[in-house]
Amino acid sequence: MNFKKITILAILAVFSLSQTALLNTASADNSVEVKQNTVTQDVYGDGASGTNPSDVTSPLDINGIQTTSASPGDLILMMNSDKMYQNGKLYTASQPMMVKQGVSYVAVRSMVDRVGLKLTYDGKTKETVIISGSNELRFKLNSNVYTVNGVPTVMKGVAYQQKGVFMVPLTSITQALNISYTVDSVQKRVILSLSTKPVASFTVKQKEVIAGETTVTYESKAYSPKGLPIVEERWEGNEEIFQEVGPHTVTYSVLDSNGEWSDPYSLTIQVKAPNLPPVAIFTTDKEEYKIGELITITEQSTDDENKIVKREWMNKQLAFFKSGPVTIQLKVTDAHGAVGMVEKTINITGETLYNESDFYQLFAPIGSQYRFDGSFVPTMPQVPYMMTSEPTTLIRSNSPETVYSEGVLYRETTSGAARFMVHHVNAVGKDVKMYVIATNKNAVPTTVNIEDSGFAGPNIYATLVGKLSVERYFQSMKNGSAKQDVTLAPGESKIIFNELNETKLKPMEVISLLADVYSDDPVQYSVIMIDVSKEALSSLPWLQDLGRDGVHNRGTYPDATRLVEYNDVVGTKPERISLGDNKGDPNLTGLDGMTGLPESNLGNFGVMYKVNMNRVAPNTLITFNPRGGEYSGMVLVNGEIVAVPEGNGASGSLATPNDTSVLYRTGNFEQRVEIWFTAAPGSNLPINLIFTPLPVAK
Repeated sequence: MNFKKITILAILAVFSLSQTALLNTASADNSVEVKQNTVTQDVYGDGASGTNPSDVTSPLDINGIQTTSASPGDLILMMNSDKMYQNGKLYTASQPMMVKQGVSYVAVRSMVDRVGLKLTYDGKTKETVIISGSNELRFKLNSNVYTVNGVPTVMKGVAYQQKGVFMVPLTSITQALNISYTVDSVQKRVILSLSTKPVASFTVKQKEVIAGETTVTYESKAYSPKGLPIVEERWEGNEEIFQEVGPHTVTYSVLDSNGEWSDPYSLTIQVKAPNLPPVAIFTTDKEEYKIGELITITEQSTDDENKIVKREWMNKQLAFFKSGPVTIQLKVTDAHGAVGMVEKTINITGETLYNESDFYQLFAPIGSQYRFDGSFVPTMPQVPYMMTSEPTTLIRSNSPETVYSEGVLYRETTSGAARFMVHHVNAVGKDVKMYVIATNKNAVPTTVNIEDSGFAGPNIYATLVGKLSVERYFQSMKNGSAKQDVTLAPGESKIIFNELNETKLKPMEVISLLADVYSDDPVQYSVIMIDVSKEALSSLPWLQDLGRDGVHNRGTYPDATRLVEYNDVVGTKPERISLGDNKGDPNLTGLDGMTGLPESNLGNFGVMYKVNMNRVAPNTLITFNPRGGEYSGMVLVNGEIVAVPEGNGASGSLATPNDTSVLYRTGNFEQRVEIWFTAAPGSNLPINLIFTPLPVAK
């Protein structure tokens, strides 16, 4: 709100009147921002009790030059004194300016005497009413709240009477009515600037101005401190559309109905050059290729702001397997939506270098997928590996996978190393949150060591969520980001895996969690789903146990880390390792921790396979092949995370047994290869790891 400085003095005068004389109960305060380029200081610690005026920094005028001079019409208040000066004349206030409870107070009636304002008294509300133009201020005695046009505002101190004189906080008044002031600590005085000139100000609506394109909208913020109409404007340098790039200064002045001009107000507008569309550029290492010959494409696209946000290729292939001309196209888009496009035509001769199968075995990038004849995979011999286990307890909470009511999804008590696999869909019909709660039912404190954790979701795509959870699980193994110790007092419950409950789960959204923990003593773990507004720990004792859905799996399974090892040479002929098939890799067996019934871990979701092939032949290709349906996940190969396959959504999954994804290639020497695999929730088992001799390079 913009209040006239002359109005301020009138307001101050009102506050010193007695209630019986209509003005005796008025006080005022507000927190309007002080005008730009004016430094204001508290006097005698207004808001900071005990500050000495000599400690206050000298004021600056609008040009940044130290000054203690007063302009004509300014009001000068002497500190710790009842003396006031205006236009060279001395006036005596009815009470000195004083500090009370760290707030500087002034007798407002004495100041208002210098200015005439319309003052009334509302006998019904016992409020003193001050009217200035269209603005109305109401004040009460012994209150730290006043209203400005009906809006209540809190003052720094309570208005009070001193020997029948109304006293109000000084800085609250100056801020409320936008009065700039300076503190002269040498002469111990406060100078209130009471200029009545209109104030010119404006803003530019557009955040970005482009040369030759942007139509600029100027919004005036001009006002008169006296509440007078603005009758004339004067602009310099304003253009509707700027044609030249660079800084442009626009100056604005206004005239009020009394014939007084404002000081000029200037604003510099930075006019930018029009956005240039990105330039799509790519080269190929040759102009002509044989069938099945590797094509090396190098992109060199440019943008004036280096903000290419999207690349779209057409016909970008590693090789082509039909002769004739082929046109490759690249379209690039910058952050402004501008597009650049380029095409290049290459020729594929009738000569064959590699057939399609040999080519992709040799050149498909790690993580990429290609098609092959998957019907021969079941006939490949199995690698005669040896399998052992590590004592890890799997807690699988995956049934009911689609949850229709709030409750406890799974509960189990275990100690030692444990792995959680949590995968659920919200079908409750409202927003919910999921929690894993650890409870110590021992007589002594115990600690849960969280070692690794990968959480993904909420999202409506179960396959994508499962893939991301495995990726983040492996990442936490590499960087240790999930490590945390949670200490539980006897009988205490705490929420663990807080990332699970940080975001609400909307209807039909999916979450997935894989995590490893360790505890010396038995700890009870509860997996719950509740209304988003409820508190987890207080809700836990009252939640109903939910039954499984009859299709998906939940249970507690021992020995959930399987060690697969083979010490002879592999890769000299096509061979495979099948995982999750319940044959060579039997399902884990365990119990449902809530019913006590025996369970079989179909697909062995949640099991970690550590596959150690200690002698992989030179020039061996290792690929990942799904055998039970669509698969999208991650595999850790020699410590590096490999997507199976690269990409998201439909493009990021192996859809059929004829799809395979490249995990690794050995070089010209025999190698040891370590593969860590855990099935991604939302995907299908079994899968095969295939070891194949690479074709001879030409």
